[in-house]
Amino acid sequence: MFDAILPAGGTIDEAFAAQVGTSNKALIQFEGQTILERVIDALKASGRVRRIAVIGPEEVHQSAGAGKADLLLREGSTGPDNIMRGLDALAAQPDPPQKVLVVTTDLPFLTPEIVNRFIDACPTDVHITVPLISKAEFQSRFPECMCTFIRLKDDTWTTGCMYILDVQALRSSKPYIDKIFEVRKSKVGMAKLLGVGFLCKFLTKTLTVPDVERKIQSMLHCSGKAIEHSPPELAYDIDDLSDYEYAMKHLASKP
Repeated sequence: MFDAILPAGGTIDEAFAAQVGTSNKALIQFEGQTILERVIDALKASGRVRRIAVIGPEEVHQSAGAGKADLLLREGSTGPDNIMRGLDALAAQPDPPQKVLVVTTDLPFLTPEIVNRFIDACPTDVHITVPLISKAEFQSRFPECMCTFIRLKDDTWTTGCMYILDVQALRSSKPYIDKIFEVRKSKVGMAKLLGVGFLCKFLTKTLTVPDVERKIQSMLHCSGKAIEHSPPELAYDIDDLSDYEYAMKHLASKP
């Protein structure tokens, strides 16, 4: 059984917010439920999740379905801070977790079966596991849907938004995670952080998934594994209006 951390502070632009009636991604509604509530329901129904901590603003705390969470926490200043707030709160509970499940709250297609499929695919002796989905797998599930993919030597990939993290490894790697978060939008900053050799392999299309795993392990000083063939639904997150409109059409087309 895992305790789960659900960061719920993500916001959207004004035009998108005007369309859906909220500026918070977790509170966008599908089929009469917010995405936050859909995610909580999927986790609870999986039978693999014990306690759930939601981290977000007051608007999220007061929303329908938020009361299904075990802990509602105020958001911090950064994404890593929010995860650590959830971790600290869960660690203060009886029988604190050794590993946690971190799930973003903008996954409209998450189901109990998808949660279990990912958990079952993850090795238990690894500190960090991340879902990996190929372009072909994603487009087979969501035809003609736009998504950001990274081309490597072994395939073209995207990552999903559910992670299993070892608590002690997460705490020890927090300073390095903060550095990655700080420079994530800076090409120069990322170049300095990743190193010239790694970037050269990326630019020449000779970089592979094992190369990336080794680099992350060396940076964070813990073991990690990308879980290939993870459910494509873990990569379908709502970032903009086109994502929302596609998801609405996709849901409407279900039998």
